[in-house]
Amino acid sequence: MKILIFVNTKLNLSNKSASGGIEILNIELANYLKKKKLSVVLTNKIDKNIVETFWDVIISSNDAKIFNKTESKRKILWLHNKLQIEKSFRKKQFFSIIKNDINTVFVSDYLDKITSKLYFFKKRLVIPNFLPRVFTENIIIKKRKPIFVWSVQRGKGLNDTIEMWIKNINTIHPDAKFYIMGIDKLPNKLKTKYLKSKNIFHLGRVSKNRLRNIYIKSTAMICLGYDETFCLNAIEANSCGLPVISFGKTALNELVKNSYNGFIVKDFIDLSKKITYLLKSNNKKKVQLINNCIKYSKKFSLNNIFYIWLKLLK
Repeated sequence: MKILIFVNTKLNLSNKSASGGIEILNIELANYLKKKKLSVVLTNKIDKNIVETFWDVIISSNDAKIFNKTESKRKILWLHNKLQIEKSFRKKQFFSIIKNDINTVFVSDYLDKITSKLYFFKKRLVIPNFLPRVFTENIIIKKRKPIFVWSVQRGKGLNDTIEMWIKNINTIHPDAKFYIMGIDKLPNKLKTKYLKSKNIFHLGRVSKNRLRNIYIKSTAMICLGYDETFCLNAIEANSCGLPVISFGKTALNELVKNSYNGFIVKDFIDLSKKITYLLKSNNKKKVQLINNCIKYSKKFSLNNIFYIWLKLLK
């Protein structure tokens, strides 16, 4: 069986540390299939050899245009992001989808529900994302530091979260720290020096290894969930024993089980109350949360999700 895994990206697919979430998921899937003795090519370039080969299966992340340039028995569109009708026309994907018999794999029920039925996919399947290997073997620390993290790449709600932290957390809990990762620049030209005086630290983009090392010593993740089609960050945090505090919007509504592996809050005032609750909680409650998070994350283990992929391909 010849399998082509295509990722429309400019990032380096041979270097995990230089890759983003979608790239890492494709790298991990390709490596797993190779270990199962399947012939797999992972690429972000469509060259002459790719075009002239007849493939048994092509898996393409977010990009249906490749199906016009290649030949295969089966075509699988691995949809990680929203694909509105207007966007699909603008990105020249709509007719590529319509004229090819495409099986589509959505990363969440939420993404499946918001994707138009006008695409007429041959088959619609939901296979959740999986934990990258770096998050499968953690040293779990039971005694946590008063650190709260933000690691999503989108900044919506970050201004309000920072304002809430300064007014409601830093004044009462001056030892608590707020780490902001995943975002290169802070919104509204906030001064780094001023933020540090409030125990808010902007770390920018960090490697998965550093992210894991921060997670395992922190108290909770703040992930509001305004625009998440899955939120890999949330299950990565859970795997490190880190509960997720969220508004429960979009796909976070599927991932966060209130008071089990995280907390659903209704607004920023409620968010500050939940942070305070965690800071004041005794160690027994925190350990229970840590254990719940780790237990929940195991459903997204490599072997569990890859088994579903293997069944689909065979």
